[in-house]
Amino acid sequence: MNIQITSRKFKASETLKSFIKEELKGLEKYNDSIQGAEVILSYIHPKDSIKQAEIILNVPSKVLKATEESDDFKKSVSAAIDKLKRQLKKYKTQKIKH
Repeated sequence: MNIQITSRKFKASETLKSFIKEELKGLEKYNDSIQGAEVILSYIHPKDSIKQAEIILNVPSKVLKATEESDDFKKSVSAAIDKLKRQLKKYKTQKIKH
């Protein structure tokens, strides 16, 4: 899986990047044909320190997207990963029906 991590208005630490990569690799057990993932990390409100994680997954014939906000990037990424797990399960059941 090709993983691209983009951080806006800050430089992401290596520990954060490795955390994101490990979380994304966990998605492969739900669908082993994930072609790539793009993760965009950004501050929504710097004064309130609201951090947003947007994850875009490319699977055959579909693009799945999840966005989450919280006070910590790891929480945002984990919540977005949970959303993507549900989407991948739904995608798999739709694929089986056809």
